[in-house]
Amino acid sequence: MHHKYDQDKPRLDLVPPSVIEAIGVIRTYGTNKYGDPHGWVKVEPERYTAALMRHLCEFLRDPFSVDQESGYPHLWHMACNIAFLTELYAKETGD
Repeated sequence: MHHKYDQDKPRLDLVPPSVIEAIGVIRTYGTNKYGDPHGWVKVEPERYTAALMRHLCEFLRDPFSVDQESGYPHLWHMACNIAFLTELYAKETGD
């Protein structure tokens, strides 16, 4: 039997599909709204932190609430904000 040495690699198959789909929905919405699918990388991280906090406050008031403008759950917007911040800060630290 052939052994694959991937024990040190992250198990991406363990990521719940719903979070991947949620981020995909919000990314599609944002790309349609702003036109540039890569424009998010040019935005200061602080703006995503501020948006994350706004969506978090709405989520804390009502976990099932949706964003008034997009019609999508605040939780989905939070997932996307966190994805952006994770990527932007990974680039800064080289991780």
